Amino acid sequence: MATTLPPEADAPVPAPSPAPLPTRHRTPSRWDAPLGIGLSILACLIGLILLAWAILFVTKGRFLKHRFESIASSLSQRRIRVAGDFQLYFDPINIKFVADGITVSNPDWATKPNFLTADHVDTRISTFRAIFGDYHARWLNLANAAVDMEWDRSRTHNSWTFGDPNKKGKPFRMPVIERAAVTGTTLRYRDPKLQIATDQRFGTLNSTGRHIDNAIGFAGSGDYQGHAFSNSGKLMSPNTTVTLGRTQVELHADTGRTHLDLDGMMPTLTTIDGATADLAVRGPNARLLFDLLHVVIPDTRAYHFRSHLEKVGGDYRFTKLSGAFGDSDLAGSMTISLPDNRLKLDANIASHKLDIIDIGPFIGYDPQALATKGAAAAATTVSKADHPRILPDAPLRIDAMKAFDAHVLYKVDRIRAPHVPVSNVALTLDLDHNMLKLSPLTMDVVGTGHLAADITLNARVPAVYTTYDIRLSPTPLGALMGGFGLKDAGTTGTVRARINMSGTGDSVRKSLATANGRIAIVLPAGTFWTSYAQLSEFDIGLFLQKLLQKQLKQPIKINCGLVAFTVRNGVAAADPILIDTDKNLMAAKGGFSFIDESLNLQFRADGKKFSAFSGQSPVGIGGYFSAPALHIVSPQLVERVGAAVALGVVATPVAAILAFVDPGDAKSAACGPVLSAKPAAAQMSTKGKPIKLLGDKSANGEQGAKPKKKFLGIF
Repeated sequence: MATTLPPEADAPVPAPSPAPLPTRHRTPSRWDAPLGIGLSILACLIGLILLAWAILFVTKGRFLKHRFESIASSLSQRRIRVAGDFQLYFDPINIKFVADGITVSNPDWATKPNFLTADHVDTRISTFRAIFGDYHARWLNLANAAVDMEWDRSRTHNSWTFGDPNKKGKPFRMPVIERAAVTGTTLRYRDPKLQIATDQRFGTLNSTGRHIDNAIGFAGSGDYQGHAFSNSGKLMSPNTTVTLGRTQVELHADTGRTHLDLDGMMPTLTTIDGATADLAVRGPNARLLFDLLHVVIPDTRAYHFRSHLEKVGGDYRFTKLSGAFGDSDLAGSMTISLPDNRLKLDANIASHKLDIIDIGPFIGYDPQALATKGAAAAATTVSKADHPRILPDAPLRIDAMKAFDAHVLYKVDRIRAPHVPVSNVALTLDLDHNMLKLSPLTMDVVGTGHLAADITLNARVPAVYTTYDIRLSPTPLGALMGGFGLKDAGTTGTVRARINMSGTGDSVRKSLATANGRIAIVLPAGTFWTSYAQLSEFDIGLFLQKLLQKQLKQPIKINCGLVAFTVRNGVAAADPILIDTDKNLMAAKGGFSFIDESLNLQFRADGKKFSAFSGQSPVGIGGYFSAPALHIVSPQLVERVGAAVALGVVATPVAAILAFVDPGDAKSAACGPVLSAKPAAAQMSTKGKPIKLLGDKSANGEQGAKPKKKFLGIF
């Protein structure tokens, strides 16, 4: 029987698998590593840069002209065009830029189409600094360039801040320029809010290395706050100026007849904080100079001042101030600052000698008229009437006062006046939001007398409201009136006075023409003697008797006296005028008017002793402040009137009054109410009875003070 094999026995035997080949380990290339990749990329970049540099250097980058215009216009949000040759390349590593006929447009709101136009610009800019936004020019060649720098009306945007047109304008920062050659350059600057407009022309600048051999001159003209000006000057330190270092500048400027010279040093050309300068100014009226600063000061006569100026933070400090205005000197210091964005003037000034003529413009008199006519100019104020006026009518500059505040201390050693010696004047002036105070104002009068005043002008109300409070302490009458003929020797009387009034109006004339208040001059007991007073007791018999007995020059004894006026609506009525001497009792009716400056006073004296030759007729003073007139009712008073004229009717009212003293049988006045400056209704004789000479109330009222066409119905 055949043997049957299993199925596996018939299958072919598989061949053995070949042995695996040994694995070969390849050493990694350095170019496969990340570092290698980076180096490869870097090498490529360097190669590309070198290729680009070579292309730019060979072609000078002229083919980038249109691309430059497009990118620069987009980034700056301005239209930038180059009409002529254009170059932009690296030379070798600094950026070389050349453009002929370049224009850079202004924002739409500007008044000129272009911010910059130039025939030729050639500059090299530090590449590495430019990457970080610091444009540092190694070299600049600029020909026939015109730069327009302008602020908008709100002073929010300016023409030199590029990019987003809604971005707030930045202060100008001049790039550093190491070397330069600049010719035919002009600059136009406009600031509508500050009302500044100027056009400047710059002289040729040439520099080699970092050295500029010549000063850079400039000249121009413009307008500031409505005042046209012209200027010229030099940058005396161009080597440091072009590198934004300390800049020395000399400047001369003229606006009208005001002239300014400045020799200063600034930290940089565009930085004024920390700047110092020596300043000299001169002109016909210092008010015109301060108008440029929006600071109101009184008019002055011709002036010249020198000062050292320093800008510290927000302060402009004027120190070592010295000079003169008119015939008066001035020295001290002044600071102008802007606390809370409001201009303030602080000053501490003094005059060794102040001429009385130079005070006139302070209260409104024309300084030029005073300079040519002296004190006579005070009586030439324009008037519609047929007579000149004395009271000044120059209005306060209320609108200008609103713009600033002030604190001023002013001292005067001596006021040079022809009749009354005044010294040791001290004034404190404060202006706070249209409230002006002259308080305190003090001065010594004839050495021993003292005058103090407090004057307030409230311009916060529509009609300026002024208050006057002026006080004169007991002052020797002889010394006070010595300049008018009164003899100090033999005069022991004193005088004290007070003026307390208030009125409305923006000038001295208007405020007095509406004034209400009281004026009082008190004469305590004393003697009064003048070489003109022999005729004051006019009586032929007594005069001859004294002449023969050589007793003509005896003083008049004053028991007490009062010259007082009540002022209502600008009209001053005698309330009362009453003087009691050893031989006479004298009084006056009427008064004067601040409205038209008219005078209407009627003087009458009653003697305490009988004399057959006594003149009992009244004497009047009429006319106006500028032209007083005497009205003599009886010819017997001619001599007496001559004495009054010699003493000065208006300038010395007390002396004029005493010139009419006349003997008679009058009763003495009680001195208590007189010395207390009581009104006429309170005056009485030593017997307690009314004084006949004063009349009744109506005789001393406002009607009595008003001028009449005929004096006492006679003239």
